[in-house]
Amino acid sequence: MLYRLWPAGAAIALGWLCALPAHAGHPCKPAQPPTAQAISRSMALAQRTAQALEAEHQRHGTQVVLLGRAGQDLSAYGLHYSHLGWAYRSPAGLWRVVHKLNQCGTAVGQLYRQGLGEFFLDDLWRYEAVWAVPTPAVQQQLWPLLQDKRRVTLLQHRPYSLVSYVWGQRYQQSNQWAIETLAAAMEPHSIRNRDQAQAWLQFQGYRPSSLQISAWRRLGARAASAHIAFDDHPQRQRLAGRIETVTADSVLAWLPRAQLASAPVTLSEGESP
Repeated sequence: MLYRLWPAGAAIALGWLCALPAHAGHPCKPAQPPTAQAISRSMALAQRTAQALEAEHQRHGTQVVLLGRAGQDLSAYGLHYSHLGWAYRSPAGLWRVVHKLNQCGTAVGQLYRQGLGEFFLDDLWRYEAVWAVPTPAVQQQLWPLLQDKRRVTLLQHRPYSLVSYVWGQRYQQSNQWAIETLAAAMEPHSIRNRDQAQAWLQFQGYRPSSLQISAWRRLGARAASAHIAFDDHPQRQRLAGRIETVTADSVLAWLPRAQLASAPVTLSEGESP
């Protein structure tokens, strides 16, 4: 949901992706190269995460995890993490991440396939990783989908809003794409559109975060940012300042509750895998 990605040419896009600066949570800023310290810290976090995931694979055969990062301080909303992507172990033994990003200065989002280093090279608020390991049955469904360039885009919806309504189809933000794609993976023969995916999520007991955002704050955000819109939210909730959207924290809490994944594992800067 709320996060930023340094607009680097190092981002390796999927074949259908334009090489544009990409964000998904922060207002666009002038492109600035990261500092040497930031690169070093991000790469160290990526390496420790890769070691931990590889150890998980060696112990339990894990092929897929839901991976998160903390790209922005969201403590004012009671949130800890900002963004999720699906990380999978490729046949070559490398961990890759498929996730959705917003093209800077626009109201559209695209999918990226990146290495762990690129995923964490994002001017992080906290150098901390979090992941949840899906059950073997869920991994079995997700692993082939994530490598399939056609299937992974089935529910990708270009119109983007950082705070898109959880049960709406007008926009789609990053964490929303992640769980809608989970639904499509679990029911590949019956889920062909976002409405069906959201029905599955409701059946599985997913509950979004409810953010309190005042009218003045909503007005200012909408006027200043192409990638923030509130017009897809139900009028009564919008007028009450209650914005229901998909957050990393809500997804990480829901997966174990729905018995779709284990409890989240965290890895902070300086910790050993």
